[in-house]
Amino acid sequence: MRTWTPEQVARAAGARLVAPATATSGPERVVIDSRQAGPGALFVGLPGEHVDGGRFAPHALAAGAWGVLSTPEHAEAARCAVPGTLLAADDPLAALQRLATAWRRSLDVQVIGVTGSTGKTSTKDLLLALLSPHRRTVASRANYNTEIGVPLEILAAPADTEVLVLEMAMRGPGQIAELAAVAEPDVGVIVSIGPVHLELLGTIEAIAAAKAELIAALKPSGTAILPAGEPLLEPHRRTDLHTITFGDAGEVRLVRSDDEHEVEIDLAGRPVVLEVPFRQAHLRRNLLPAAAAALAVGVVPSGQVALELTAGRGQHVALPDGVTLIDGCYNANPMSTRAALEDLAQTAEGMPGSRSVAVLGDMLELGPTEREFHRELGEQAARSGVELLVTVGPLAAAMAERFAGEVRSVPDAATAAALVPELVRPGDVVLVKGSLAVGLEVVCRALSAREGAPVSDGVGV
Repeated sequence: MRTWTPEQVARAAGARLVAPATATSGPERVVIDSRQAGPGALFVGLPGEHVDGGRFAPHALAAGAWGVLSTPEHAEAARCAVPGTLLAADDPLAALQRLATAWRRSLDVQVIGVTGSTGKTSTKDLLLALLSPHRRTVASRANYNTEIGVPLEILAAPADTEVLVLEMAMRGPGQIAELAAVAEPDVGVIVSIGPVHLELLGTIEAIAAAKAELIAALKPSGTAILPAGEPLLEPHRRTDLHTITFGDAGEVRLVRSDDEHEVEIDLAGRPVVLEVPFRQAHLRRNLLPAAAAALAVGVVPSGQVALELTAGRGQHVALPDGVTLIDGCYNANPMSTRAALEDLAQTAEGMPGSRSVAVLGDMLELGPTEREFHRELGEQAARSGVELLVTVGPLAAAMAERFAGEVRSVPDAATAAALVPELVRPGDVVLVKGSLAVGLEVVCRALSAREGAPVSDGVGV
């Protein structure tokens, strides 16, 4: 937006220019934290549950911000602060979203929206790896996948971006539709449908309908990337879209995945061989929707897949004493935890003499059958060869009911962080996974500090 005038920024956001602009050009970036405000920044003061960010408008201007977008009340109050562009909107979040849509439309860019009950983050990371050698690609960072995060990621895209990959999260109906209205995707990817947010949505059919809002948002002639044979998405398919399916019975499928360093994909009739630095089966499966989406924007992937996983999404970290940490502490649901246990088993199998240790926390928002989901994962852990299971939280404790091996059950992450480093032996493979609210990152930190800093990290090979 550097080339936009303050008046253009105001029009794009649907905001009112409160004071004569001191700048003649537009902002270089948009922030919602006044501590990040500085020269070139447009600070958007969003009303929060406890604090109204607009209160910090004067602080942002004092830090040298290009300007402020806030409610009229706070914009007026900032008049006496250091001069800067003052924009007022009754709903600053809606203004932020409008500004993002305007910037998206100004770019010569193809937008890919990625959602799913599990696997959306790794698919987004894989897409970035597949596209970057061919196109100037920007992908969502970390957890910038909400009604606030998505517009911020759009606004952060440089003017020469060619492909924008946006992860889209939801906790209820209407949220994917809201994100898609802001991003206006050309390609919509639904990675999976599973029992996530059941507490809020009630049924798996409702979950599918919420995810399918991405299909509904695509313009005619857009492209939908869908799992082959998923009956829950059948009612939501559209005849005016180009649909590419992936999976065993799909148009995009794995032909060969038994090699340690490469996979072969049938990419809608095109044979594609990729060099991959990871053996995890779920990552190789997620190559399929990523490759299909790449094809949808005119890229046939090739060569090495230089994957960098988002933090907390299954990275393998090599610790001293030969301990391998599988860091999945960012979040968990039944599908993603099963995949993580599969990864744990595969990793331990490739390291003869190693012991499999699983530190599993509560999986939240699963509704009335939440304890049964946890019991089932206790069975899965046993089938996966887990030798020591540490459960964290009252729900995870139910896993012990169907796990025949050694179990330690603790009430919270802090207790686990004190206990687990004492239980781990040299050469162990340790999986740490649980819902974000459980806070299992403290366990990962405690393990990393056990014998000093990690000696290497990556996606696991």
